[in-house]
Amino acid sequence: MLTLLSFFAFALGAIVGSFLNVVIYRYPREESIVFPGSHCPHCNAAIGWYDNIPILSYIVLGARCRRCKAPISPRYPLVELANALFYLAIFLQTGPTVAFLLVAAIVSMTIALIYIDADIQILPDVIDLPGIAIGIAIAALGAMPVDAMLSTASTLRDSIIGAAAGAGVLIVIAESYKLIRRVEGMGYGDVKMLAMIGAVVGWRWLFTSVLFASIAGAAVGLAAAARSRAGLRTALPFGVFLGFALLVILFFGAILVQWLPTLRWGG
Repeated sequence: MLTLLSFFAFALGAIVGSFLNVVIYRYPREESIVFPGSHCPHCNAAIGWYDNIPILSYIVLGARCRRCKAPISPRYPLVELANALFYLAIFLQTGPTVAFLLVAAIVSMTIALIYIDADIQILPDVIDLPGIAIGIAIAALGAMPVDAMLSTASTLRDSIIGAAAGAGVLIVIAESYKLIRRVEGMGYGDVKMLAMIGAVVGWRWLFTSVLFASIAGAAVGLAAAARSRAGLRTALPFGVFLGFALLVILFFGAILVQWLPTLRWGG
Protein backbone atom coordinates (compact mmCIF):
# COMPACT_ATOMS: atom_id res chain seq x y z
CA MET A 1 0.00 0.00 0.00
CA LEU A 2 2.79 2.41 0.89
CA THR A 3 4.45 1.78 -2.48
CA LEU A 4 1.19 2.44 -4.35
CA LEU A 5 0.49 5.64 -2.42
CA SER A 6 4.06 6.79 -2.98
CA PHE A 7 3.57 6.29 -6.71
CA PHE A 8 0.37 8.34 -6.57
CA ALA A 9 2.22 11.12 -4.72
CA PHE A 10 4.92 11.11 -7.42
CA ALA A 11 2.30 11.11 -10.19
CA LEU A 12 0.36 13.95 -8.53
CA GLY A 13 3.58 15.95 -8.30
CA ALA A 14 4.25 15.42 -12.01
CA ILE A 15 0.70 16.49 -12.94
CA VAL A 16 0.89 19.60 -10.76
CA GLY A 17 4.33 20.25 -12.25
CA SER A 18 2.74 20.24 -15.71
CA PHE A 19 0.29 22.90 -14.50
CA LEU A 20 3.17 24.89 -13.03
CA ASN A 21 4.72 25.00 -16.50
CA VAL A 22 1.54 26.63 -17.77
CA VAL A 23 1.63 29.22 -14.98
CA ILE A 24 5.36 29.88 -15.45
CA TYR A 25 4.97 30.38 -19.19
CA ARG A 26 1.72 32.32 -19.30
CA TYR A 27 1.88 34.62 -16.27
CA PRO A 28 4.79 36.74 -17.59
CA ARG A 29 2.89 37.07 -20.88
CA GLU A 30 -0.33 38.09 -19.10
CA GLU A 31 -2.20 35.15 -20.63
CA SER A 32 -5.00 33.14 -19.05
CA ILE A 33 -3.82 29.95 -17.37
CA VAL A 34 -7.12 28.30 -18.30
CA PHE A 35 -7.90 29.29 -21.90
CA PRO A 36 -6.91 28.34 -24.48
CA GLY A 37 -5.88 24.75 -23.75
CA SER A 38 -2.33 23.48 -24.05
CA HIS A 39 -0.77 24.41 -27.39
CA CYS A 40 2.63 24.66 -29.02
CA PRO A 41 4.08 28.16 -28.48
CA HIS A 42 5.65 28.02 -31.96
CA CYS A 43 2.86 26.82 -34.28
CA ASN A 44 -0.10 27.16 -31.86
CA ALA A 45 -1.23 23.60 -32.63
CA ALA A 46 -3.39 22.13 -29.87
CA ILE A 47 -1.58 19.51 -27.81
CA GLY A 48 -3.52 16.27 -27.43
CA TRP A 49 -3.71 14.51 -24.08
CA TYR A 50 -1.39 11.79 -25.38
CA ASP A 51 1.28 14.44 -25.99
CA ASN A 52 0.68 16.09 -22.64
CA ILE A 53 1.62 13.28 -20.26
CA PRO A 54 4.14 14.72 -17.77
CA ILE A 55 7.75 13.69 -18.35
CA LEU A 56 6.87 10.75 -20.65
CA SER A 57 5.54 12.77 -23.60
CA TYR A 58 8.77 14.80 -23.75
CA ILE A 59 10.74 11.57 -24.12
CA VAL A 60 8.35 9.94 -26.61
CA LEU A 61 8.26 13.07 -28.81
CA GLY A 62 12.03 13.36 -28.80
CA ALA A 63 11.78 16.84 -27.27
CA ARG A 64 10.05 18.22 -30.38
CA CYS A 65 6.54 19.35 -31.28
CA ARG A 66 4.64 16.61 -33.11
CA ARG A 67 3.40 19.07 -35.75
CA CYS A 68 6.08 21.69 -36.41
CA LYS A 69 9.08 19.81 -34.99
CA ALA A 70 10.16 22.88 -33.01
CA PRO A 71 12.26 21.97 -29.96
CA ILE A 72 10.52 21.68 -26.60
CA SER A 73 12.38 23.36 -23.76
CA PRO A 74 13.91 20.90 -21.28
CA ARG A 75 12.47 23.13 -18.57
CA TYR A 76 9.11 21.41 -18.96
CA PRO A 77 10.16 17.88 -17.94
CA LEU A 78 12.61 19.26 -15.37
CA VAL A 79 9.86 21.18 -13.54
CA GLU A 80 7.57 18.16 -13.71
CA LEU A 81 10.25 15.77 -12.45
CA ALA A 82 11.44 18.11 -9.70
CA ASN A 83 7.92 18.70 -8.42
CA ALA A 84 7.19 14.96 -8.56
CA LEU A 85 10.32 14.10 -6.55
CA PHE A 86 9.54 16.79 -3.99
CA TYR A 87 6.00 15.43 -3.56
CA LEU A 88 7.39 11.94 -3.08
CA ALA A 89 9.88 13.17 -0.46
CA ILE A 90 7.13 15.05 1.40
CA PHE A 91 4.81 12.04 1.31
CA LEU A 92 7.48 9.80 2.80
CA GLN A 93 7.67 12.24 5.73
CA THR A 94 3.96 12.89 6.20
CA GLY A 95 1.97 10.03 4.76
CA PRO A 96 -1.54 10.72 3.38
CA THR A 97 -2.36 13.68 5.61
CA VAL A 98 -3.48 17.29 5.35
CA ALA A 99 0.12 18.20 6.10
CA PHE A 100 1.17 16.60 2.81
CA LEU A 101 -1.19 18.85 0.87
CA LEU A 102 -0.07 22.01 2.67
CA VAL A 103 3.67 21.45 2.36
CA ALA A 104 3.31 20.22 -1.24
CA ALA A 105 1.44 23.43 -2.06
CA ILE A 106 4.24 25.54 -0.58
CA VAL A 107 6.87 23.67 -2.61
CA SER A 108 4.95 24.07 -5.88
CA MET A 109 4.35 27.75 -5.18
CA THR A 110 8.06 28.20 -4.51
CA ILE A 111 8.99 26.57 -7.82
CA ALA A 112 6.60 28.88 -9.67
CA LEU A 113 8.01 31.94 -7.88
CA ILE A 114 11.58 30.93 -8.74
CA TYR A 115 10.91 30.64 -12.46
CA ILE A 116 8.66 33.69 -12.77
CA ASP A 117 11.14 35.87 -10.89
CA ALA A 118 13.95 34.55 -13.11
CA ASP A 119 11.93 35.43 -16.22
CA ILE A 120 10.52 38.87 -15.37
CA GLN A 121 11.83 39.74 -11.88
CA ILE A 122 8.34 39.82 -10.41
CA LEU A 123 7.00 37.78 -7.49
CA PRO A 124 3.21 37.66 -7.92
CA ASP A 125 1.09 38.52 -4.88
CA VAL A 126 -1.38 35.85 -6.01
CA ILE A 127 1.25 33.26 -5.08
CA ASP A 128 3.28 34.60 -2.17
CA LEU A 129 0.41 36.09 -0.12
CA PRO A 130 -1.53 32.79 0.01
CA GLY A 131 1.84 31.19 0.82
CA ILE A 132 1.99 33.24 4.03
CA ALA A 133 -1.45 31.99 5.02
CA ILE A 134 -0.54 28.37 4.24
CA GLY A 135 2.67 28.63 6.26
CA ILE A 136 0.74 29.90 9.27
CA ALA A 137 -1.88 27.18 8.76
CA ILE A 138 0.84 24.49 8.86
CA ALA A 139 1.97 25.77 12.25
CA ALA A 140 -1.58 26.31 13.54
CA LEU A 141 -2.53 22.72 12.71
CA GLY A 142 0.61 21.43 14.36
CA ALA A 143 1.51 19.72 11.09
CA MET A 144 4.51 17.50 11.69
CA PRO A 145 6.24 17.41 8.31
CA VAL A 146 8.00 20.72 8.71
CA ASP A 147 8.97 19.79 12.26
CA ALA A 148 10.36 16.46 11.10
CA MET A 149 12.11 17.86 8.05
CA LEU A 150 13.58 20.82 9.92
CA SER A 151 14.16 19.09 13.24
CA THR A 152 12.56 21.97 15.11
CA ALA A 153 9.28 22.74 16.81
CA SER A 154 7.54 25.31 14.61
CA THR A 155 4.65 26.74 16.62
CA LEU A 156 1.99 29.20 15.57
CA ARG A 157 3.89 31.88 17.48
CA ASP A 158 7.14 31.00 15.66
CA SER A 159 5.33 31.17 12.31
CA ILE A 160 3.73 34.56 12.93
CA ILE A 161 6.98 36.02 14.26
CA GLY A 162 8.79 34.53 11.26
CA ALA A 163 6.37 36.12 8.79
CA ALA A 164 6.58 39.52 10.50
CA ALA A 165 10.36 39.38 10.86
CA GLY A 166 10.76 38.23 7.26
CA ALA A 167 8.89 41.23 5.97
CA GLY A 168 10.57 43.59 8.43
CA VAL A 169 14.14 42.52 7.65
CA LEU A 170 13.84 43.08 3.93
CA ILE A 171 11.91 46.33 4.33
CA VAL A 172 14.80 47.70 6.40
CA ILE A 173 17.37 46.46 3.88
CA ALA A 174 15.41 47.77 0.88
CA GLU A 175 14.79 51.20 2.39
CA SER A 176 18.38 51.50 3.63
CA TYR A 177 19.73 50.66 0.18
CA LYS A 178 17.36 53.17 -1.41
CA LEU A 179 18.40 55.85 1.08
CA ILE A 180 22.12 55.29 0.55
CA ARG A 181 22.23 54.58 -3.20
CA ARG A 182 19.18 56.64 -4.24
CA VAL A 183 17.92 53.76 -6.38
CA GLU A 184 15.60 50.82 -5.88
CA GLY A 185 17.68 47.80 -4.90
CA MET A 186 14.96 45.34 -3.94
CA GLY A 187 11.28 45.05 -4.75
CA TYR A 188 8.53 44.47 -2.23
CA GLY A 189 7.81 41.14 -3.87
CA ASP A 190 10.96 39.90 -2.13
CA VAL A 191 9.57 41.24 1.15
CA LYS A 192 6.36 39.22 0.76
CA MET A 193 8.26 36.12 -0.31
CA LEU A 194 10.51 36.25 2.75
CA ALA A 195 7.39 36.72 4.88
CA MET A 196 6.09 33.52 3.29
CA ILE A 197 9.37 31.74 4.06
CA GLY A 198 9.27 32.98 7.66
CA ALA A 199 5.71 31.72 8.03
CA VAL A 200 6.69 28.29 6.71
CA VAL A 201 9.95 27.66 8.59
CA GLY A 202 9.44 29.93 11.60
CA TRP A 203 11.78 32.62 12.86
CA ARG A 204 14.45 30.11 13.94
CA TRP A 205 15.33 29.35 10.31
CA LEU A 206 14.54 32.75 8.85
CA PHE A 207 17.98 34.32 9.01
CA THR A 208 19.60 31.13 7.76
CA SER A 209 17.35 31.44 4.70
CA VAL A 210 18.54 35.00 4.13
CA LEU A 211 22.16 33.91 4.65
CA PHE A 212 21.92 31.06 2.14
CA ALA A 213 20.14 33.27 -0.41
CA SER A 214 22.63 36.11 0.03
CA ILE A 215 25.68 33.87 -0.37
CA ALA A 216 24.24 32.24 -3.49
CA GLY A 217 23.13 35.60 -4.87
CA ALA A 218 26.53 37.18 -4.22
CA ALA A 219 28.35 34.33 -5.95
CA VAL A 220 26.11 34.46 -9.01
CA GLY A 221 26.10 38.27 -8.95
CA LEU A 222 29.89 38.52 -9.01
CA ALA A 223 30.06 36.07 -11.89
CA ALA A 224 27.38 37.99 -13.79
CA ALA A 225 29.05 41.33 -13.05
CA ALA A 226 32.32 40.08 -14.46
CA ARG A 227 30.59 39.31 -17.76
CA SER A 228 28.34 42.38 -17.92
CA ARG A 229 29.07 45.99 -18.83
CA ALA A 230 26.81 47.02 -15.96
CA GLY A 231 29.33 45.55 -13.51
CA LEU A 232 28.12 45.43 -9.92
CA ARG A 233 24.93 47.23 -10.98
CA THR A 234 23.75 44.06 -12.72
CA ALA A 235 20.21 43.33 -11.47
CA LEU A 236 19.55 39.89 -9.99
CA PRO A 237 16.19 38.29 -9.14
CA PHE A 238 16.72 37.75 -5.39
CA GLY A 239 13.50 35.75 -5.18
CA VAL A 240 15.21 32.97 -7.11
CA PHE A 241 17.80 32.58 -4.37
CA LEU A 242 15.23 32.90 -1.59
CA GLY A 243 13.25 30.10 -3.23
CA PHE A 244 16.24 27.80 -3.47
CA ALA A 245 17.13 28.60 0.15
CA LEU A 246 13.63 27.57 1.28
CA LEU A 247 13.81 24.28 -0.62
CA VAL A 248 17.28 23.50 0.76
CA ILE A 249 16.17 24.20 4.33
CA LEU A 250 12.91 22.28 3.99
CA PHE A 251 14.51 19.14 2.64
CA PHE A 252 18.00 19.28 4.14
CA GLY A 253 17.54 21.43 7.26
CA ALA A 254 17.46 18.46 9.62
CA ILE A 255 20.74 17.19 8.15
CA LEU A 256 22.40 20.60 8.11
CA VAL A 257 21.59 21.31 11.74
CA GLN A 258 23.33 18.09 12.76
CA TRP A 259 26.52 19.39 11.16
CA LEU A 260 26.18 22.94 12.40
CA PRO A 261 23.56 23.43 15.16
CA THR A 262 23.96 27.23 15.09
CA LEU A 263 22.24 27.32 11.70
CA ARG A 264 18.97 27.24 13.64
CA TRP A 265 18.49 30.20 15.93
CA GLY A 266 17.12 29.65 19.40
CA GLY A 267 18.25 26.00 19.69
